[in-house]
Amino acid sequence: MNARTKKLTVMAMLVAISVVLLYLPRPMFPGAHFLEYDPADIPILIGAFAYGPVAGVVLTVIASLIQGFTVSAPSGLYGIIMHIIATATLVLVASGIYRIKHTRVGAVIGLVCGTLAMSGIMLVANHFITPFFMGAPVEVVDAMLLPAILPFNLIKAGVNSVVAFLVYQRVSRHIIHGEPVEKELDGVTRDSEVYGK
Repeated sequence: MNARTKKLTVMAMLVAISVVLLYLPRPMFPGAHFLEYDPADIPILIGAFAYGPVAGVVLTVIASLIQGFTVSAPSGLYGIIMHIIATATLVLVASGIYRIKHTRVGAVIGLVCGTLAMSGIMLVANHFITPFFMGAPVEVVDAMLLPAILPFNLIKAGVNSVVAFLVYQRVSRHIIHGEPVEKELDGVTRDSEVYGK
């Protein structure tokens, strides 16, 4: 299998995992039943870290479209648009910084900045887009921005970022780079080979 075919195969697998994760039970945010946590961004973050920001956005769009016509169909076009905005912001910022500073510290900085960027952009997106699709007065939506929507996005992006950081090393070694498990068991592979020093 050549490098391009392998990359496309891994990206397709990450999209599939992202969609499957949406079928897991999703806890709702207290006080706002329409805000549901899901781990679907974790595979997208892994793909963005492995292949770069552009690949991350491509994964985001494809996953969002598939999710929007399957498990998240009730949210329709609104759900697709909001998912693309949120996840694309997270992966662009996080993987963009990680590409510049290819170390564990760079990964942490990227994920923190990505979490903050996503949370901030979703305040703007909800202010302008949610009233249009939901027919709710802007004042009603704005009243929920700080007490509900902001903390929800901080928690969602933060949890997904932590999980992505913790699992990226192993996923990168074995799935993306194709390293045999035996090599890890022999203690040959080190964290610095994935994240840098």
